[in-house]
Amino acid sequence: MTANHDMAELDQRLDRLEAGLPGFAAKAVSSLRQPRAVWLRIPIALLFIGGGFLGFLPILGFWMLPVGVLLLAHDVPVILRPALRALSWTERSWSQMKSRLTRKA
Repeated sequence: MTANHDMAELDQRLDRLEAGLPGFAAKAVSSLRQPRAVWLRIPIALLFIGGGFLGFLPILGFWMLPVGVLLLAHDVPVILRPALRALSWTERSWSQMKSRLTRKA
């Protein structure tokens, strides 16, 4: 896979993820994904990653770590492929869990 292919795949996956978010969150994610927002995206990604390490505190959570990594993957090519693998694994696991829960219901 090439870097362009990886970035296109990340964009597709983030489009699907963004479609499932509430309106205000989808709009925020969409604006952060714009190329001109790089000056804002990187500091926010680093804040999310830092907040993920403080996930044991109220309000902050471990959920912030993968969000920060996905935001950072847009601008740091070394992170892109591992982030895609983690996102793919998460989607598969979520799909399997949902199918198990629907079979039990």
